Amino acid sequence: MSTSDFLPKEYSTFPENGSISCQSPSNIALVKYWGKYGEQLPQNASISFTLSQCRTETALHFRKIKPSDHFNFEVYLNGNREASFEPKIKKFFERIESYMPFLKEYAFRIETKNTFPHSSGIASSASGMSALAVCLVALEAKLCHPVPFRQAQDRLVEGQLQDKDFDRLSLTKANKKASFLARLGSGSAARSLEGPLVVWGEHPAIKGSSNLYGVKYEGAIHENFRNYQDTILLVDKGEKQVSSTVGHDLMNDNPYATARFKTANDNLSSITKVLENGNFEAFISLVESEALQLHGMMMASKPYFILMKPNTLEIINRIWAYRAMTESKVCFTLDAGANVHVLYPESEKETVQAFIQNDLADFCKNGEYIHDACGLGASIL
Repeated sequence: MSTSDFLPKEYSTFPENGSISCQSPSNIALVKYWGKYGEQLPQNASISFTLSQCRTETALHFRKIKPSDHFNFEVYLNGNREASFEPKIKKFFERIESYMPFLKEYAFRIETKNTFPHSSGIASSASGMSALAVCLVALEAKLCHPVPFRQAQDRLVEGQLQDKDFDRLSLTKANKKASFLARLGSGSAARSLEGPLVVWGEHPAIKGSSNLYGVKYEGAIHENFRNYQDTILLVDKGEKQVSSTVGHDLMNDNPYATARFKTANDNLSSITKVLENGNFEAFISLVESEALQLHGMMMASKPYFILMKPNTLEIINRIWAYRAMTESKVCFTLDAGANVHVLYPESEKETVQAFIQNDLADFCKNGEYIHDACGLGASIL
């Protein structure tokens, strides 16, 4: 598919007002995306676990107005006006306007809340932007046809939905468009629409993969990796000294960038085999290497920077020691920050969570961590 496939057809109806609510989760990359080009396009393909508990819930209230030359919206977080979020939403609307030309014909009230603590150190851009994108695609479905989006979902599942009822916005195409739009707000948001594993970026080993949107990983998944667990250790809850946007841009002059992009794509090829054969040791080696390479790229940037904290390294060393002592299959990965994602199979849930409580919690800010697991992506509420 190309960008022209996401341009809208003529709208047939414009509801006067209403609201749409949805939820969308965050995700954690196993093979990392770090470096982009053009308009939010990845320099290498990535694959991520979709999370379940760490999600954003968004209600989009809309009211028809006289067409304007500017966007009319307000953002509320946990019931309070959050004007600091609005410049980012404005930029997002500017990027997607050609694909959602009705935006200036409505006034929007965007109400959002996270199931994880605000300023907890968990990036909410993936869950937040994907949740908003799902709401907008659902609204566009109303404009294309007066079939309620949730009703259309139900009828599609039951096999009763005719093409004339829902046209190009079938559930699959709607997910692609939502992922396509979400990417324009936050690159990693493209991977939050489905689950439990999603690939974003063109890759010869992944049929249908695209730089424009994420696709559900349809390869074989060994039972070892089903319902995988992720406990997020909140090492640092402050604002990062270097934003992800700046970090991505610094890859343009990173002397190791070309080699990194090749390694990432090679690792994606490798992990598809690991996911099929259930080899824990290979999974651990690849995932931890990817996490450290991500932060190695930050340290090799010009200017260089470090987002890990001393407690990040202490946790990593304790995970290594615990694994050597117990032969556990627990491992870690990192996002673009100081927090540690502790990954482990469901069969070790009780023992690893005890280890986290007894040995790792002291290295978290205020002893805080969040137990999570693989999820299935976004949904209309």
